[in-house]
Amino acid sequence: MATPNYSYEKRQKELAKKRKKEDKLKRKAEGKPEDGDEDGTEGENGAVDGSVEGAPETPPAGTPG
Repeated sequence: MATPNYSYEKRQKELAKKRKKEDKLKRKAEGKPEDGDEDGTEGENGAVDGSVEGAPETPPAGTPG
């Protein structure tokens, strides 16, 4: 009877773990861009400009109100 090749199994586990980690980092980088305004992608709430739907608008800085 042949003996199991534990080093091969260990290497396969390490490669799978590394691949999974890289995929996770890739998804994380794609899913939440640092500056969503630059590339025109939608934010978490679906607004392109990053504004929150239903939030009160603030008046411009120079106007009373």
